[in-house]
Amino acid sequence: MMKLRVRIGRRTIRVELPGGEPSLKELIDHIKDTVLSSHGLSAETEFSLSLNGSELLADSGQTLSSCGIVSGDLICVILPESAAATAAASAAAEAQRTEQNPQDAAGTSNQPSDPAAVTAAELEEAAEASDSEPSASSWEPMLCSEAEEGQAPLSLELLYHSAQTASPSDAVMVAGNLLMLETGFVPQGCEMKAGEMPAGWRSAAGVYKLQYTHPLCDNSLAMVVAVCMGPVLVINATLKVNQTVDAVRKLCLNPSSYVTDEWPGESAAAAFKDLSKLSRIFKDQLAYPLIAAAREAMALPVAFGLAALPPELLLRVLRLLDVSSVLTLSSVCRYFNTSTADSSLWRHLYRRDFTALQTLSETSLYAPTCSPHPPPSSPPEPPGLLLPRPHPRPALPSAARHHRGGVRPETGPPPRPPPPPSLRPHRPASTSRLPQSAPDGRTTRRRQARFHLSVSST
Repeated sequence: MMKLRVRIGRRTIRVELPGGEPSLKELIDHIKDTVLSSHGLSAETEFSLSLNGSELLADSGQTLSSCGIVSGDLICVILPESAAATAAASAAAEAQRTEQNPQDAAGTSNQPSDPAAVTAAELEEAAEASDSEPSASSWEPMLCSEAEEGQAPLSLELLYHSAQTASPSDAVMVAGNLLMLETGFVPQGCEMKAGEMPAGWRSAAGVYKLQYTHPLCDNSLAMVVAVCMGPVLVINATLKVNQTVDAVRKLCLNPSSYVTDEWPGESAAAAFKDLSKLSRIFKDQLAYPLIAAAREAMALPVAFGLAALPPELLLRVLRLLDVSSVLTLSSVCRYFNTSTADSSLWRHLYRRDFTALQTLSETSLYAPTCSPHPPPSSPPEPPGLLLPRPHPRPALPSAARHHRGGVRPETGPPPRPPPPPSLRPHRPASTSRLPQSAPDGRTTRRRQARFHLSVSST
């Protein structure tokens, strides 16, 4: 059997649905048959259901558990304007009748009221009363971090009323106890009752003392001790693991920053301010570090935070950071240092953060000062590479220029040198062939002299 709370306007009714897995259609039918009639509405009235007052639940044959609804949840019924006015008038008339006849109202409190018994005059009077008062929002915060200005969770309202706060420090400790419960801590040392502060949480000397255990930290005890030192409330949290004190956390709060001047009133919503900020500071600096220290002392793996994420999810988170944050995270511990050294992560960071800068720098280096485009004939040197420039060649003397084929402007081109002499011996026309007979000594000498003479003449 699932037990739910159904709210229409300002009235909340407890509903019990039989069966192990009731569906959303069964809840809608139960509201039509039972709840609407108790608010002066007919079964044909159109309405919608929501968990937070803004997102509607669509009936597609699913069960309540598949919609994220568990036993004890608050279901808001959203009505049209005309039907909402009728429900508000019926609620006001019912409240007026209860004030006039408290005994009769007590005897019939469990029975739905008959809409026919409400007269027209009572409906008009109730409608005027509902118009004069501001309508309450259908959204009800479940955690302190969700509370806006002028709002408070129902659990804080119950604790605030049962604690009988006598000072702003009492109110801050009541909120601190609820924040420890939201983090998963369980009070110890006494039998805890729902909606009540643990016994002995406040002493006559103005010292507050609370003890907790946590399901994720077996054999560990967290003790929260607070004392007022002038306008500041100093909260010390001590962790004891296996009879050894391992960690001490300290938090200093100014109660006037989170408690209004209306704290002696009857409403926690009017007594507190900046509940979301108080929740963030208390959990980040006190509750979560206690859990992390206890698990580290017992050599247990990390239960929450970035270190508890799988590697693929951690890389997704790291891709959202900038380069400076990734470098800072890499110096936290060995696990983060290994995770931030992934090559795919740095490839993504380079393409995201440095590609545009590189393109801009190249454009600014290649572009001259007077033209947006580099000249095609003489491309500049690439950035970062310095090449040695050739030294100017010294001027050659005139003789060297003449030897190398230089041009003299005063004489014109130099004369062409004569061709080299031929090595072939000159043969006279008369003598075409040497005699066939073997020459004697004089003939040989004569021929040699003639040969030398022809060579010298040529």
